[in-house]
Amino acid sequence: MSQLKSVQEKLRLVRVLRLLKKTYTYEELSKITGLPITVLNRYVRGKVLPSAERTKELLSLLLPYINVEEEVRKRIKFDEYGFFDNMPVLSDTALMSLIAEDVASRYMDKNVDRVLTAATDGIALGVHVARELNVDVVYAKKKKEVGVEKFYEVSYVPSASGSVTTLYLPQWALKKGENVLIVDDVIRSGETQRALLEMCRQAGAKPVGMFFLISVGDVIERLREEYSIPVESLIRLE
Repeated sequence: MSQLKSVQEKLRLVRVLRLLKKTYTYEELSKITGLPITVLNRYVRGKVLPSAERTKELLSLLLPYINVEEEVRKRIKFDEYGFFDNMPVLSDTALMSLIAEDVASRYMDKNVDRVLTAATDGIALGVHVARELNVDVVYAKKKKEVGVEKFYEVSYVPSASGSVTTLYLPQWALKKGENVLIVDDVIRSGETQRALLEMCRQAGAKPVGMFFLISVGDVIERLREEYSIPVESLIRLE
C-alpha cells in the first residue's frame, strides 16, 4: 500500500469513528474494538492516527455497524405537511464522505472526467463525490457570472411553479468528449436534471450516469428509460 493510500485509509477510519460516535458511546465502541476509551478518543479527535495494520483491523470491525442508507433516513426531518429537510445529511461531513465513497465505487469504471450538479443544494454532494473520483466538480447557476463571456444556457418550467427557470454554465466547464457524472441531493420531477443533460449535449460531453441522495416517486425509472444511462438514488421516498 502506498503512503498516500495508507493515510487515506486512516482518515477514513477517523470518519467512521466520528459517525459511529453519534450513535454509540465510547464505552460501547470500546467493547466493539477492544481498545481503551482514551485511545478511541484520540482517534476521534484526530490527535493520533493508528498504524496501517490497526486501521485495517478497526475498519473490518466497525464498517458492519454502519448502514449509510439508514443513517440518511434517520437524519431527514419531515414537517407536519410532509415536506422534508435534508440539511442534517448534507452538513454531516463524515456521513457525506462515506456516501461519496459508495458513489465513487459505483462509477469508477465509467472514467468520469467531470462531476456536474446544480447550485446550490447539489454542491455539497458534488464536491465530496468529485474528491473521491479525483476529478473537478462544476455546477450550473440561475444567474450569469460577471467576467464569464460564454455560457451553456437551458430554460425550463419547474412543475407547479408557473415561471421559467434558466440555468447557466460557463462553457469552459464542460468540454467535448468528456465523461460526465451528474449528481444532486434530491430529484423530484427531473426537470433540473434534464436541463443538466441538455448542457452536456450542447457541450458534446457524454453523461455516463446520474446519482441522487433522495428520489421522490418513480422519476428514477422514467429517466433510465428516457436516456438509457445508469440512474440511481441512495433512498427513495414515495
